[in-house]
Amino acid sequence: MWEAPVIRQRTSVGLDVHARSVFGCGFDAETGQVLERRLTPDHGEIIAWIRSLPPPVMVAYEAGPTGFGLARALTAAGIEVVVAAPSKLQRPAGDRVKTDARDARHLARLVHLGEVVGVQVPSPEREAARDLVRAREDCRGDLMAARLRLSHMLLRHGIVYYGGNAWTGKHELWLRAQRFTTPGLQDAYDSAFDAMLANADRRDRLDAAITQMAADSEFTPVVTRLGCIRGIST
Repeated sequence: MWEAPVIRQRTSVGLDVHARSVFGCGFDAETGQVLERRLTPDHGEIIAWIRSLPPPVMVAYEAGPTGFGLARALTAAGIEVVVAAPSKLQRPAGDRVKTDARDARHLARLVHLGEVVGVQVPSPEREAARDLVRAREDCRGDLMAARLRLSHMLLRHGIVYYGGNAWTGKHELWLRAQRFTTPGLQDAYDSAFDAMLANADRRDRLDAAITQMAADSEFTPVVTRLGCIRGIST
C-alpha cells in the first residue's frame, strides 16, 4: 500500500549550482510561497540566504563538477542537505528547455515530495584518495599513449626492437641509443622519448603516494585484508 512521504521540513530548497553562479528556489509548504534568489558561489552568502527562509529547511543540489564543498559547508552550518544523484532524478515530462530557475524549482519540488535520491558525500580524506587514484589512472593512459607514439615513430622508420620484452631497463637503453640524421627527426624522437620518461616517472611517484596512503590511513585495515587475496596489492 502506498504511503505519502513524511515531510519533515517546512521549506524545501533546490539549488542549481554552477562554477560562477547559484540559483536558489525555496518552497514554503505552509504558505505555498516560492522564494527565489540568484546567488554567487560563496558559501557564506548561500548559507545566509537559506537561514533567512522559514525553518526547518531541507536543501538539495545535483551532484556535478562543483564537488561536495557546498554540502560540507551546509552540514557544518547545521543545514540538512542532500546531494542528488543525477541518474535518479525525475525529469519533467516534455520540458526540453533547461534554465537555472527551472532546474532549481524542479529540485525544490522533488525535495518537498521526498523524491530525491542522494549520493554519499565523501569526507575530504576519501575525496583526496579518489583524486589520487584517478590521477594514477589518467597517468597510466598518458603513459600508454606516449609509449605508443614512440613505438609508431620507430616503426615508421623501420626500427623494431628484438631484444626481449619492451619497456624494461634493457629496452630503455636501446631506446636511448637510437640516433637519426634527418633534420628535425632526432628532435622529434627526443621529445617523444622524454614525454614517455616523464609519464613513467609521474606514474612511479603516484604509485609511491598510493602505497604510502594504503599503509598509513583510514583505508589501511581494508587494504590489508584485501591484500590477503592473491593478485591484489596496492
